[in-house]
Amino acid sequence: MYYSSTYNGTKQFNQQDVRTANATGFGAAADDFMERGIDLNERLIMNKPATFFFRMNSDAMEGAGIYAGDVLIVDRSIKAVNGKIIVAAVNGELFVRRYAKGFNTASLMAENRKFRDMVLDEFTQFLSWGVVTCVIHMVDEGLIAFNKNMDSNAPSAVRPNGGGVKKYPSSGTAGKIPSTVFNLDDGF
Repeated sequence: MYYSSTYNGTKQFNQQDVRTANATGFGAAADDFMERGIDLNERLIMNKPATFFFRMNSDAMEGAGIYAGDVLIVDRSIKAVNGKIIVAAVNGELFVRRYAKGFNTASLMAENRKFRDMVLDEFTQFLSWGVVTCVIHMVDEGLIAFNKNMDSNAPSAVRPNGGGVKKYPSSGTAGKIPSTVFNLDDGF
């Protein structure tokens, strides 16, 4: 091998050529305390193919800590049982309510006195769309403004039946869950 006084990089050398390049000794002390970053998909989503994101556009569930503008993580694979907060399709419109099932009755309970409860009878078209598993509530004004700007620039398709649901396309990039963000506006 030819050695010169000018530096040409180390690509011409391998580990056997440079004897001092062999790893010896101890690693850095901080390596013992390194942690993986927190992956919100891993922590908050149990079933990726059945998980969707909704944006709440109503204050009907304020008593449950769900405010207008919050993002709801909804899992369609979880069964709606008594006491769960669900996204329900009632007569063609989507609502977020607490599901209350009695012996021979069922109703959707609002967590705000401005909204009345919805009794589900035999004439009501009802479908439990999914169970709310998590609420993302933004508190920083800069982040809220950033998201409003993103929402105003996103293409949307409003349902023709006037249900107040806006659907935004998912990014579909690798490493992200397949998701759709809906806007829920339940002025019932």
